[in-house]
Amino acid sequence: EIQMADSGAAGSRGGFGERGGRGRGRGDRGDRGDRGRGGRGDRGRGRGRGRGRGRDGEEKGWVPCTKLGRLVQAGKIKSLEEIYLHSLQVKEFQIIDHFLESKLKDEVMKIMPVQKQTRAGQRTRFKAFVAVGDFDGHVGLGVKTSMEVATAIRSAINLAKLSLIPIRRGYWGNKLGEPHTIPMKVTGKCGSVRIRLVPAPRGTGIVAAPTPKKLLQMAGIHDVYTSSCGQTATLGNFIKAAFFALGKTYGYLTPDLWKETKFTPTPAQEHTDFLAKKLVK
Repeated sequence: EIQMADSGAAGSRGGFGERGGRGRGRGDRGDRGDRGRGGRGDRGRGRGRGRGRGRDGEEKGWVPCTKLGRLVQAGKIKSLEEIYLHSLQVKEFQIIDHFLESKLKDEVMKIMPVQKQTRAGQRTRFKAFVAVGDFDGHVGLGVKTSMEVATAIRSAINLAKLSLIPIRRGYWGNKLGEPHTIPMKVTGKCGSVRIRLVPAPRGTGIVAAPTPKKLLQMAGIHDVYTSSCGQTATLGNFIKAAFFALGKTYGYLTPDLWKETKFTPTPAQEHTDFLAKKLVK
């Protein structure tokens, strides 16, 4: 009877024990979930520490990783125009800082939260749009998403420097004084947003919405008419369309650029001996 009682008790408890086991199972899954979240957090903090070390390294001194960076640091390339002339890709933002650090200004155009649906709910990150320019014919636009606002802004600034492009400026009528407007009508499009830039006479100012107006000011344009259509409330597409339109100013071949092109060797060809010597070391 004792055995039966024990077995019965065990059986009765076994039923509850199973449910208890399931309860413990859920607890285990909860633990696994906690571990998973902790793991992601650890990885995030790990990346943060890595970036911190990178910033310290930048303060101590820039060590270029590309041939172009080595040529710039050694003073072999004198200006950004040499880089643009040969269509060289800039992969280090320190190259831009080397030439324009004192004149380059940045402005955060927008910070918006974006979400990704996961099994545990939503994962929210922050998307930053940043424009940089020297107010003298160079402008860039960077977009970056990150878990933290400060990280997103910092990374977007670096991306904007890497995307820096030259802006061609011209005249509306007589070629008197400094160039003040764009040399021709240009159009840019992103998503449903389309923006058209039209040259304007001196003294007109920038006739544009606040979003593209900041970008045009950073590009060093003083007078321009604009016309836009589409969902311009989508600020990201609106500012990208304006950036693409400005980028087309050097894509139009006007008669004053019909002169015969005298090709020169690229910086990598011209300074081959210097690059080889540094590599041997």
